[in-house]
Amino acid sequence: MKKQVRLIISGIVQGVFFRASAASIARSLELRGFARNLSNGDVEIVGEGEEEKLKRLIEWCRKGPSGARVDDLEIEWKEISGQFEQFQIR
Repeated sequence: MKKQVRLIISGIVQGVFFRASAASIARSLELRGFARNLSNGDVEIVGEGEEEKLKRLIEWCRKGPSGARVDDLEIEWKEISGQFEQFQIR
């Protein structure tokens, strides 16, 4: 079943290639959506695709790339919007 998930990742997540690494993982999982830095230092990821693949992305986000420290991960599930053609870094 296809779904959308919105993630807010807090901690040391900017300046450690979190967005680029997340995008690489998401693309390898054939997910669509985006990753972007937020002004408060968090990273937001919105992904769409198969629920099991989204769960794999979530598990990766719990740790992130080397150099990152994830203190909190907010997860919000939604219905798929179909508005994304690929996975982008914003």
